Amino acid sequence: MEVFGIPIQAMMGQLLIGLINGSFYALLSLGLAVIFGLLNIINFTHGAQYMLGAFGAYLLLNKVGLNYWWALLLVPILVGAVGVIIERTMLARLYKLDHLYGLLLTFGLALMIQGYFRNEYGSTGLPYAIPEQLSGGINLGFMFLPKYRGWVIIASLVICLCTWYVIERTKLGGYLRAATENPQLVQAFGINVPRMITLTYGFGVGLAALAGVMAAPIYQVSPQMGADLIIVVFAVVVIGGMGSIMGAIVTGFGLGLVEGLTKVFYPEASSTVIFIIMTIVLLIRPAGLFGTQK
Repeated sequence: MEVFGIPIQAMMGQLLIGLINGSFYALLSLGLAVIFGLLNIINFTHGAQYMLGAFGAYLLLNKVGLNYWWALLLVPILVGAVGVIIERTMLARLYKLDHLYGLLLTFGLALMIQGYFRNEYGSTGLPYAIPEQLSGGINLGFMFLPKYRGWVIIASLVICLCTWYVIERTKLGGYLRAATENPQLVQAFGINVPRMITLTYGFGVGLAALAGVMAAPIYQVSPQMGADLIIVVFAVVVIGGMGSIMGAIVTGFGLGLVEGLTKVFYPEASSTVIFIIMTIVLLIRPAGLFGTQK
């Protein structure tokens, strides 16, 4: 069976790859949107923190003997704690300054982290095995779905929607949004705004680390894995709207699918289609598809 002259198996395979990429685009852009929307910081360290998540899973398995499921629980907490330290010791000094200072600081931190891991482990990717419970796949008739890739798509979607719900529909999310608009008023109600900001940054960093753990069995663990992805993720955030939670989720998954379809019908444009879309969106709607003009 063919669609527009393309075998259905080939098309569905590329759509699956697009959904996998979209899952990581959504998780990473969600973390960026949370940090920018609530802290007003352009976190260029996000790609390095994603890489730290993958290396954390690798080191826990090979040095401590803790498997994938333990890594999924512990690594986001550990990397998030590192993010808390970065926020308290460095970023907290920059909130009243221009965005450029935060971008330059986080960019420098990213280079330092990537340089350290490249020096310690080299540039060659390191393998990380798929957990036994998720090995193999399911024959759907029109395609073969690897269990682990199906797990990544579902888990990413659940995490993204839960994050959106907490921020947009709960009292805690209301406090977070209010703290970005009028921190003095929120502080007057007895809420510790600096602590809230710190924990929010740690949560955004934890999302990046979680994405890194989930990516480790699919892509090889490499010091460059974050640097290769972060530019695309920033493009996703810009298209969705800086600081827009739902924009990050919808745009992440949507652009992953668009990228997958482009590989089927016009492979030469697959590496640039997201940036072409970004250019068009910025010309028509500078605030992004889900963003609001300030």
